[in-house]
Amino acid sequence: MHDLAGQRVLMASSIRWPVAAKLALAFLRHGCEVQVVCPTDHPFAYVSGITTMYPYRGVDSLRSLYEAITAANPDFVVPCDDGVVWQLHELYRTKEELRPLLERSLGAAAWYEVVASRGEFMKVAEELQVRAPRTREIASSKDLRAWFSVPGAAGVLKLDWTCGGKGVRVVRSLSEAEKELAGMRRPQFVGTALGRWLLIHDALALWKWRSHRRRVVTMQEFIAGRPANAMMACRDGKVLGLVMVEVLYAQSVTGTALVVRLVENDEMRTAAERIAERLQLSGFHGLDFVLEEGTGNAYLIELNPRCTQLGHLQVRRTGDLAGAFCKAFPGASGEEGPGTIWQ
Repeated sequence: MHDLAGQRVLMASSIRWPVAAKLALAFLRHGCEVQVVCPTDHPFAYVSGITTMYPYRGVDSLRSLYEAITAANPDFVVPCDDGVVWQLHELYRTKEELRPLLERSLGAAAWYEVVASRGEFMKVAEELQVRAPRTREIASSKDLRAWFSVPGAAGVLKLDWTCGGKGVRVVRSLSEAEKELAGMRRPQFVGTALGRWLLIHDALALWKWRSHRRRVVTMQEFIAGRPANAMMACRDGKVLGLVMVEVLYAQSVTGTALVVRLVENDEMRTAAERIAERLQLSGFHGLDFVLEEGTGNAYLIELNPRCTQLGHLQVRRTGDLAGAFCKAFPGASGEEGPGTIWQ
């Protein structure tokens, strides 16, 4: 086990995803002190060894996150879902004293706007000559008509500020795309936000409603093939560890992967290294790909700026990503962690 006495990790989760608890276990295995901020009834409650659990309050979620950070005084913060990342970006803008910690945890702040925008991120991928589908922002039905002016055109509509496959729709005709666009552009009412908070305990529902961000929609070229994912641990733009998988079974066409197979893919690795270096990433980040039918070419389709489902897995030769990240900090020993559980 790594000797990381004094390394304090604050994990922040606004959604009850079990993957967050699994990653907490991995940090504990490597000797970290783990504290968490989360809603009630989170899977974190079943992890033995977490020292403190701070409440993620739905009424004033941003303040509760800030209070947890200041009370925990962590060496780094690990966001477990996209909403937490957006709140950390907001805290960077408003709480100057947190800026060194947040850049150490997430990466260079100069790139936060790109990280938060699907369209801007895909422009960076294009600049880096990473294989990626054509992506355009959709401002109106005029843009949709232009997209579908090509016979046989299809695409994937994506709404910013959504995650876990929500806000993503495969469309194969102009009429279908116009219907989906109207739904995505429909403003959210306070009653909907209250319902999400009260019924499914979405800790950020009220904050997202109050933020009233412009509902940015992009269209991405549809690539027929098999989904694939990569998760990387980074520090100052360097990839410390990378786990890559092919998705064998998913919740839905655009949903969460349920069954995966470990792969080695040079194209996916190169994409991860180029993205991490350009955006000067730190912490944990996921990349979504499609392995094109017939060619196997890896098309990068999205960045997930937080830990995904792969960070806790013990993989042969490389160990787990939690360990790779921990070893980059002063005080870590060179000892190996527990045995491999996934070949």
